[in-house]
Amino acid sequence: MSGHDSYIKPEIVAAARKAECQESGPLVIGLDPARFGVDSSAMAWRRGRKVSKVVRRNKLSTMECAGWAKQVIDADKPARMFIDVGGLGAGVYDRLVEMGYGAIVRAVNFGSAPLEPPKFDAHGRELGGGPLNRRAEMWMASRVALEQEGGFDIPDDDALQSDACGPGYKYDSNTRLVLEKKDDMVRRGAASPDGWDAVVLTFAEPVAPEPDSAGLDDYTVDY
Repeated sequence: MSGHDSYIKPEIVAAARKAECQESGPLVIGLDPARFGVDSSAMAWRRGRKVSKVVRRNKLSTMECAGWAKQVIDADKPARMFIDVGGLGAGVYDRLVEMGYGAIVRAVNFGSAPLEPPKFDAHGRELGGGPLNRRAEMWMASRVALEQEGGFDIPDDDALQSDACGPGYKYDSNTRLVLEKKDDMVRRGAASPDGWDAVVLTFAEPVAPEPDSAGLDDYTVDY
């Protein structure tokens, strides 16, 4: 990463590769389908502070990727599967809904507005700060997780660290975070960060587990 100013710094990713955290809370899965079916589609599994695995599959068609997602949902019973619906992902999401998984899958558009609205002062002027879009918002959430006290646990994998540290960044005129686009990364010779995009998708929305028999006192939210 020499000479590259990455948004997520290599040292915090390296620490997460060595951390040991217990799984807790609901299982949340992020799926980043390859945009044109020729690159790697990636899927990440996370419970609380632990990303247990990230799996890549190459050259999947829309139907093949939807079939893979169906197998994972049936086997692992996630509370949510968040899917990037740019390019190939829209067809994957639509097929899963058609197959009856609408209660599990959620569509995420990386280029849409962030969930957290902008802040304004007493005169109605935007205060600035925060993320430009959903992609930047989720990457911010993943960096917060990596930096949190108590640690964050990810697979000890060089390719995943390369993905996490791949995008550069800047701030716009309203001091909003703007992440480097995938196409711009490819033009400078960097790989598309598919593995970490799958991880950040697990931070798309808060996910609440089903209340158990102990009652609502045990109802918590994992984010």
